[in-house]
Amino acid sequence: MPDINQFTITQAVKDSFRTEPGSRFEKLLHGLIDHLHDYTREMNLTHEEWMGVLNFLYDCGQISTPERHEYILLSDVLGFSALVDMINTRGGATEGSNLGPFYLDNAPRMKLGADLGDGREGAKVLVHGKVTDILHKPLPGAVVDTWQADSSGTYPIQEQEHGQDKYDLRGIFTTDDEGRYYYTTVLPKPYTVPYDGPVGKLLRAGDRHAWRAAHLHYIVRAPGMRSITTEVFFENAEYIDADAVFGVRNSLVAKVKPAKDIEGLGFELDGKPDALIEYDFVLAPQG
Repeated sequence: MPDINQFTITQAVKDSFRTEPGSRFEKLLHGLIDHLHDYTREMNLTHEEWMGVLNFLYDCGQISTPERHEYILLSDVLGFSALVDMINTRGGATEGSNLGPFYLDNAPRMKLGADLGDGREGAKVLVHGKVTDILHKPLPGAVVDTWQADSSGTYPIQEQEHGQDKYDLRGIFTTDDEGRYYYTTVLPKPYTVPYDGPVGKLLRAGDRHAWRAAHLHYIVRAPGMRSITTEVFFENAEYIDADAVFGVRNSLVAKVKPAKDIEGLGFELDGKPDALIEYDFVLAPQG
């Protein structure tokens, strides 16, 4: 019978899994066990603290719904999401940023030039640009999936009980023959991440604010290319230097410009913009 103690238990747990030697799964699992056990020993974790962690994770599961993923939010505020994005950004491609807890994978397909604002109050902006490869060759037929908060910093998905359609301020666009995408919408405002659950309690316990810099969300895809999940922020905006989920990158900050000479762009638009934002997305090849 093996003598299992606080120092030998780590290897015993790893040996209990009959993983394929040298496999990626074995490496991930064994690394997790090593770090978890090392942390527990280093912190000399008490029973109360251990149970507190388990209850916290349980509470995250209890508040999560198909429209709100508290574990993604936890990953975001701990910088875990941002770190994974940074590690997985390919050279030359647009940098990744947070998916966030409110993504829906079945947003409506929209024609180029459509207005996502749907009559909402706030500054109306034309958002446009190109999707290209790393050699700056346009990618016709690329898919640009976007979603956002409104001019008060609220996502419609958060206001369903007040009659809001959860698919408002969302749309999926397909780039034209020149790789262009364009649409109008309202300029979003900063907002706090959901603060009424266990992650909010964690932020308050750590004396941290919950504000996100205003942004637009995107997932961009094209055949044969690696998709990107990212956000576009606005120059000189509030919280741009202190985003609660560490999503801001210098390369993801765009200027909001007056809507001058808009006719020269040749876009057919459903809405008349007050300002414009131009941002090009770059995709790297798969593999």
